[in-house]
Amino acid sequence: MRVFGWIRPHIPEASDGILTSAGICEGFAGAGVSSGVLLFAGFAGLVAGTLAMGTVEYSKLRAEGTLLQTAPDTELDELTRLYVSRGLSLHLARQVAVELTAHDALAAHAEAEYGITTASRIAPLRDTLAVSAAFAAGAVLPWLAIVLIPGGSRALVTFVVVLAALALTGWVSARTSRVRPIVPMVRTASIGGLSMLITYLAGHILYP
Repeated sequence: MRVFGWIRPHIPEASDGILTSAGICEGFAGAGVSSGVLLFAGFAGLVAGTLAMGTVEYSKLRAEGTLLQTAPDTELDELTRLYVSRGLSLHLARQVAVELTAHDALAAHAEAEYGITTASRIAPLRDTLAVSAAFAAGAVLPWLAIVLIPGGSRALVTFVVVLAALALTGWVSARTSRVRPIVPMVRTASIGGLSMLITYLAGHILYP
């Protein structure tokens, strides 16, 4: 379970990588482009997404710190709403938000809003690299599938591979959260399947 505990915070980034790359690859496959175009389009999406995820992760704490200085009351209200959404009563959520803000406002907001722990704040570059690596690990799978599978079956096989990968991320997420895995697996795979179908049809219909 220690391994799962390390993986858990980065499952969303891996799922994002799978979905982003699969959408790009299926869209271009639907357009009927050559293998060379698929190769470079998928790689460009992988690199751009990885850099974007790392940049966003690295900037979160700086942005949050600025908001705490310029709009502390608004941020306190936001933190209260977050705890209400997690099941606390409004009175208790407000009390928790006030006390945590008084102790360490940035730590409270970073963990509640982004899941950024004290360890991540101490080593933001390490956490940025972990997020980027998780996205890239997810994004590389659809790209390899669409490039390596020959002929007209590549889109269908990639579709199945991506569904299996998304179901796996749903299972890992459920395992780390100690909930029944069937709902997260079906939900994640269904979203991915619908996204790929839409992008494939868009490429097929809109490409001149």
